[in-house]
Amino acid sequence: MNKTTSAFDLTGQTALITGGGTGLGLGMARCFVKSGAKVVLVGRRKEELDKACAALGKNAFALAGDVTQLASVPALVAQAEKLAGPISILANNAGVHLKKPAVETSDAEFAKVIETHVFGAFALTREVGKRMIERKSGAILFTASMASLMGIPLVVAYTAAKSAYVGMVRTLAVELGPHGVRVNAIAPGWIASDMLDKAMNGDPQRKAKVLGRTPMNRFGEPDDIGWAAVYLCSPAAQFVTGVVLPVDGGAAEAF
Repeated sequence: MNKTTSAFDLTGQTALITGGGTGLGLGMARCFVKSGAKVVLVGRRKEELDKACAALGKNAFALAGDVTQLASVPALVAQAEKLAGPISILANNAGVHLKKPAVETSDAEFAKVIETHVFGAFALTREVGKRMIERKSGAILFTASMASLMGIPLVVAYTAAKSAYVGMVRTLAVELGPHGVRVNAIAPGWIASDMLDKAMNGDPQRKAKVLGRTPMNRFGEPDDIGWAAVYLCSPAAQFVTGVVLPVDGGAAEAF
């Protein structure tokens, strides 16, 4: 292995990925495994997790769990470490989407989105972060969004949640940095996934508008996010923390 390759090598690392069975989480898992890491995929749908692990191979482990069940998070983390060893990478990727006008969004709907994205990710980060501090190393990653960076209609709850991630990343980077723990985020553009399909469903004008404002004139692929995640969690980014990295085909610059 040459020096350039070794900078991106994750051999000996264990990544816990929420929402890891499909979409962006699976893209991250695939790229982490290709880079030598073990991955623990956490999600509510055991069947999807098992299917993903079968495709990923012997270094992938399925762990059914719900990050919104906050009291169960310490046990979930302990179980993950029992399965695959100490967690050195945490990818907060689980989420739900709500497409609805702001004035029609109920308190319960708003709370559900915030609970999944913000409360769940924070509880997991707190538990894993304690362990990383003890070990004096680790990388924590949040899946932010273009909605963290610009105004997008009909997604007020999702935007609030993803914008909260940006603030969390900045504060956590400052708090955990002295302990050797780095905290960053990726802000995906429009990436081919089930969530994107739902967002664009029945709205051809919006799809055309998004592609028209994406300089690369296409949707991204889950592995585009995966390789960015590998970089941010690898030795190549050992002095990078507190960053929100857009992976969006240039969309953030074109709006």
